[in-house]
Amino acid sequence: QVQLIESEGELVQAGGSLRLSCVASGRTFSTYTMGWFRQASGKEREFVAAITYSGTSTRYADSVKGRFTISRDNAKNTVYLQMNSLKPEDTAVYYCAARRPPIVVTDNSRYDYWGQGTQVTVSS
Repeated sequence: QVQLIESEGELVQAGGSLRLSCVASGRTFSTYTMGWFRQASGKEREFVAAITYSGTSTRYADSVKGRFTISRDNAKNTVYLQMNSLKPEDTAVYYCAARRPPIVVTDNSRYDYWGQGTQVTVSS
């Protein structure tokens, strides 16, 4: 069992930056593939980024590629999402998620554990 706790979201201006973090409980964090997803009001949850357990492989949604960076610190049981050049369309509740198989996937149904979500609002 893994519990995931995201950092507090913020209200930021367009063009600004924000780093989200997600801390996992347990001693097996380093074996999990981690992902970030988001859900805007009235829309379905969508994939943002994911990273393998070792951190050597990452994957991004086209909408955030070049602006967002996912990383992890296994010693701290933490995964990060650095978000730069934020746009109003990035406004959403952001969730971190974990899955045991060591393969990065974008389908949210294939993730086993989820955080409670944190609101990120980007003002124009």
